[in-house]
Amino acid sequence: METDEFLKLVLSRVRSHLDGSDKVVDFIPQSSLRRTADLSLPLEGLGLENVISDIDQYLRYSVRTNHPGFMNPLWGGLNIAAFAGEIIANLSNNSMYTYELSPFGTLTEQALIKRMCEMVGFSEGNGTLTTGGSNGNMIGMMCARYQADPLGQQRGFDGAKHVCYVSAESHYSVLMAANVLGIGFENVIKVTCDKDGRMRSDKLSEEINRSKNNGQIPFCVVATAGTTVRGSFDPLKEIAEICSTNDIWFHVDAAWGGSCMFSSKYRSLMDGVELADSVCWDAHKMMGVPLICSTFLIKRPEILRTICSHGDVAHYLFHGETEDVDLGRISLQCGRRNDALKLFLSWREKGDAGWARMIEHYVELADYLQTLIESNSKLQMMSSRVWSNVCFRYTIEDINHNDLNSQIRERLVKSGNYMVSKSNIHDDVILRPVIANPAVTRESLEQFVLEVVRIGDEIVRGIPSDY
Repeated sequence: METDEFLKLVLSRVRSHLDGSDKVVDFIPQSSLRRTADLSLPLEGLGLENVISDIDQYLRYSVRTNHPGFMNPLWGGLNIAAFAGEIIANLSNNSMYTYELSPFGTLTEQALIKRMCEMVGFSEGNGTLTTGGSNGNMIGMMCARYQADPLGQQRGFDGAKHVCYVSAESHYSVLMAANVLGIGFENVIKVTCDKDGRMRSDKLSEEINRSKNNGQIPFCVVATAGTTVRGSFDPLKEIAEICSTNDIWFHVDAAWGGSCMFSSKYRSLMDGVELADSVCWDAHKMMGVPLICSTFLIKRPEILRTICSHGDVAHYLFHGETEDVDLGRISLQCGRRNDALKLFLSWREKGDAGWARMIEHYVELADYLQTLIESNSKLQMMSSRVWSNVCFRYTIEDINHNDLNSQIRERLVKSGNYMVSKSNIHDDVILRPVIANPAVTRESLEQFVLEVVRIGDEIVRGIPSDY
């Protein structure tokens, strides 16, 4: 098969996939798919003709994240300008560690980082694109560890006494970072939240004082701007004051909520972010840029450069004439794909105002979903909300609500019509749709609520699933 014919066939698959489907996914258990799928790796190549059939196989069983029923994770949908950027980035196959290997890519990433630093209030800041919010949180904690013990970079760090503090509803990536950095799970202190899922600053002060009395070293506080389940925003100004008083690094995990800074209506959710030392922000979440597109921003760039100084020995990569430009000097990675182009093209297409309109529309849709839930006697909101996370459950007297809502979610997914997350708030199992997908509409939300109620009613009446 010739290249031109192959590309035409691939493009036809792209168009067909974009045309959509009646279902989010054609559900099939992993045990069945493992038996029926052709996953063998041949000794002799099968040619481009077989690649087309493999693509068909992949797309047949792929979750359609641009379907209006897809409200499961903190991302979804399709951004066509960013999609084009993804294709061109793969076509050019540049690596981002030196200007020499990616001239325009380097400048676009620097322009994006500069603009995002300005938005969070880091006028002299810098940063880097990372492999995701988890990696951004880890880099923030690395910078905090360096501030607490600068000599440790040479002699080795002893993290046995170093303690960091997070919201009780924070993302698990902070535990991952503690594992990688040698801090230890027990030295990640989860601070009590208020009824709205926000870190309590008074409890943070209590935990810091307790650690000091125990001979431990408080070195980092990770606040969350947009928690995974409820979409809550920690009180950044209050936390910043506590960190300043105790000389503790203040990192903000804004992977999910950072996009509120585009909107004059919701920007106040992150009041005080300019007082932080570092921030992570995922453009692949609310902004809808294809995975992966995540940034780490830092107020004092010299610290990021220092913790990444291992690259200085790479004489075969870095040369003096581009020392202030090469992105590999401020990244933990060496070879790194161009994730900047898709964000750059999308930002050029939408502008700040376009992002603001999109974000405000998502929250308005979440407001509408909340009104549908509150107007139905069989449904119950399980948390207050300020962002596009909607936490609710089907409820009826004299029944195990946790088991019931778990079954509802299972039937929703198996039906293929909707995919939402099942989460916990304290001991309660809840359904958590998130609006971060441009395909979602008021009409699709109305149908979603009807489907939840229908399935709940069937389970209560003892009607078996058809799926």
